[in-house]
Amino acid sequence: QVQVEESGGGLVQTGGSLRLSCAASGRTFSNYAMGWFRQAPGKEREFVAGITWSGSTAYGDSVKGRFTISRNNAKNTVYLQMNSLKPEDTADYYCAADNRLHHIVPITTWEYTYWGQGTQVTVSS
Repeated sequence: QVQVEESGGGLVQTGGSLRLSCAASGRTFSNYAMGWFRQAPGKEREFVAGITWSGSTAYGDSVKGRFTISRNNAKNTVYLQMNSLKPEDTADYYCAADNRLHHIVPITTWEYTYWGQGTQVTVSS
């Protein structure tokens, strides 16, 4: 069983930045695919960013050029740096992990086995 825990959410003004962190348990974290998803009220959960064990990354169209995902295997942690935030980025952000070796970044919810509880991000206009 892999435990996943997000942190770093909060309230920020339009144009500001936030960095989310996600810690995952397990001795083979370096093999995990890690992803960030978000869900706004009344909307479906959507893919934000993902990273494979080899460092390949992928981003949702709405965040390309503004968000960056990275990982620190020594700390069992993945980060989501969010810049130029917009009110439409307001959502609950969820970190997900999958301990299978993915050569292509998983971008759907069903490809991830383990999920955190989420952290709220609010961008004020």
